[in-house]
Amino acid sequence: MISSFRLISYLEGISYLLILFVTMPLKYMFESPEPNKIIGMAHGFLFLIYIVFAFLVKPEKQWNTKTLMIVLVCSIIPFGTFWMDRKYLGKTVKA
Repeated sequence: MISSFRLISYLEGISYLLILFVTMPLKYMFESPEPNKIIGMAHGFLFLIYIVFAFLVKPEKQWNTKTLMIVLVCSIIPFGTFWMDRKYLGKTVKA
């Protein structure tokens, strides 16, 4: 479950950065809204999956409510999902 959440968090973070730094400038500076629609739809789907996975991983990682809220807020901050991965998912110990 954690490895799937890591993948989703990276994809969600990349899609968010693409929207902010690639498709939004294309849309507003070059009047090309099509890439924003495509990446925006993918990002919306990944965002929803990220939220679901955060709730699914919570018991496995034994997060308290505060940690879960931080993980959720990281999804709306640029580069937040990458930081979250390192802070809360990184260096998982295997028995």
